Amino acid sequence: MRTVYVITHPEATHHVEGVVGGWHDSDLTPAGVRAAASAARALRAQVPDGAEVELFSSDLRRTRQTADEVAEVFGVKPVLDRRLREKSYGEAEGRPQEWLDRRFIPPPAVGDRMGHHEGVPGAETRAQFAHRIYPAMDDILRRPCEHQIIVTHGFALTFVVAAWIKMPIESLGSVGFRAPSGSITTLREDDFFHNRQVVALGDTRHLDTARTG
Repeated sequence: MRTVYVITHPEATHHVEGVVGGWHDSDLTPAGVRAAASAARALRAQVPDGAEVELFSSDLRRTRQTADEVAEVFGVKPVLDRRLREKSYGEAEGRPQEWLDRRFIPPPAVGDRMGHHEGVPGAETRAQFAHRIYPAMDDILRRPCEHQIIVTHGFALTFVVAAWIKMPIESLGSVGFRAPSGSITTLREDDFFHNRQVVALGDTRHLDTARTG
């Protein structure tokens, strides 16, 4: 049995400042740090004592800070992988959201959604984004560890889950898996049928403790 837990990093400074995230290297807010600690405790309660755990994270500060909370609880060192970063928004990153909104060209309802360019220099297409996440997931899942934790970003989660269920990249043009900031998505593969399940998508029950604690 393999279980993969995917954390989308909690509230970061770019959220409250109203600027574009992407590869902009924002930090967790104090509320985000509390939420990350709550997610770490929730995972500690789910993973059996003594089980081997591996931890992987995007290398941006907000995900590293989230992973640090998990690492402290489990006593493991995170493996940082830049391929797990959020989609790059190119020249829009770190700018006010309205700057991006004025220039953004939405994808067509039909046609080449994967190769669509959104009108901002340096921004990744959906295809480029997917071709970055999929190999990262391949490398993680080649490892035999039964409990793996991945810390990534909200949009990146879509491609993490799609890679898990082995959805062909060419089918990703209109796919979106929504998960709130600070949530935990649980993925599981059984040893008999080797079916890959999405057990929970964007679970936020642990965040109630972070808000009241």
